[in-house]
Amino acid sequence: MRRVARLACVLAFGVLLAFPTPGLAQGPGTEDGQWTYLGGDAWHTRYTPADQIDASNFEELKLAWQWDASSFGASTARATGSYIDGKLITVAGDRRHVVALNPSSGEMLWSFTEPNTHRWEYSMRAGYGKGIAYAEIDGRGVVYLSTPGFFLHALDADTGVPLENWGRPVPIPGFRESGTVDMVEDLIADWGPWISMDRPYDANQGIPQEIGYITSSSPPIVVNDVVVVGNSAEQGYNQTRVDNVPGDILGYDARTGEHLWKFHVIPRPGQVGHETWENDAWQWTGDVSSWAPMSSDPELGLVYIVTNGATIDYYGGFHPGDNLFSTSMIALDVKTGERKWHFQMVHHDIWNYDTPTAPVLMDVTVDGRKVKGVFQATKQAFLYALNRETGEPIWPMEERPVPQSNVPGEQLAATQPFPTKPAPYDLQGRTEDHLIDYTPELRQRALEVARAGNFFAPLFNPPTHVGNEQGAGPARVCPGGTGGTNITGPAVGDPVAGVMFVTSHSGCGRLSVAPKP
Repeated sequence: MRRVARLACVLAFGVLLAFPTPGLAQGPGTEDGQWTYLGGDAWHTRYTPADQIDASNFEELKLAWQWDASSFGASTARATGSYIDGKLITVAGDRRHVVALNPSSGEMLWSFTEPNTHRWEYSMRAGYGKGIAYAEIDGRGVVYLSTPGFFLHALDADTGVPLENWGRPVPIPGFRESGTVDMVEDLIADWGPWISMDRPYDANQGIPQEIGYITSSSPPIVVNDVVVVGNSAEQGYNQTRVDNVPGDILGYDARTGEHLWKFHVIPRPGQVGHETWENDAWQWTGDVSSWAPMSSDPELGLVYIVTNGATIDYYGGFHPGDNLFSTSMIALDVKTGERKWHFQMVHHDIWNYDTPTAPVLMDVTVDGRKVKGVFQATKQAFLYALNRETGEPIWPMEERPVPQSNVPGEQLAATQPFPTKPAPYDLQGRTEDHLIDYTPELRQRALEVARAGNFFAPLFNPPTHVGNEQGAGPARVCPGGTGGTNITGPAVGDPVAGVMFVTSHSGCGRLSVAPKP
């Protein structure tokens, strides 16, 4: 299937959501100006109490230095740098190099570049990355990097040199004897399509391209001495296949690089959620990857992971059912990889409503009761509010009927979960109320144009198919796959004020599907 209509960007704005009677339980946040996690802290609040720069002096800031990354190759910059013990550490360039800079002068202190591999060359995310992970292990600072070729590296934070006695040797020229793990080996070790090929593993190639594809986008997260690693696939990148490797979550010992556990995002027989994959689609359907950043509660020993949909973005006729754990939030025990709870935000997702930003953890007080919360901003402009200990909604969640599909073979879920609080923070669907009414004449003209152009549509409006019997054009989808909260505008949680700041983009679109030529 292919997408035949591009999404239109209409409006961008920021909104503020305040929780009723916010609780001021001990909150997270950075200390001493440090920024050791991608989101500042394990809770991914992106909050700091630093007050040296504020609204009164912001306009007085001047450029102190500028670091030129061109020597590492041009690449889209999506990284958030980490400030650790007087060093600014980030990823840069066209192959996700790691660089450490002196934040006072911009001087480069060290850099690391992964040796070339064939699997890096064909990666769809060969360049940009969102950042690095960091932990202090036995008194030594360690930087962890997941790469486009799906290797995991452990580097000395002071020198950038791969750690000794860590990981496994990689039989590719240029790799050191230690400091690296080839995660593809662990990912596919129990995957049926790979096992059935019955051939030796080629580290330079990784997954044979005829059966699958995997890469990474966001950095790992280190929780209680365990490195948790997600991945990404072809979502949004002109998908070429309906079968692929599942994006299983991997856990590694931060001290040694030993592989500790794997969580199957597409449940196997006997596992929770297996029944949501009809027609044995679990055997070959792929993706459900966790390309967004992760967050964690070290005290609870849980890591919070959000996933995308299954292959492919806009058609799910190949895999009927609700398809757990696609487009879901999953809480895993960081030591064992055991699922503690899950919440599926979209059943059988065919709207590309995957969650591109990390869950934000905050403690709140609701009706006099303190709740450990986890909050997820989404492309649908919903903020899902859950108890992070149990996964239960903090406020009532309603399963409401949604439109059904006329696309041959497609079987949508009859209902979708709608939060009752907080209220949606952006446009959801389109109705006559959204039209201009400056004058009666303009209002009438707007109605005529809108009705002729199939302008009105509810949330969760499914795509149409080319050549349908009704003669309908592409379906109007609001928000579209670029709407609501997206990659470049993650939420911020202020644990002191009990407020979340959520950016949103009023991006609607039109969708139709057709058989692949």
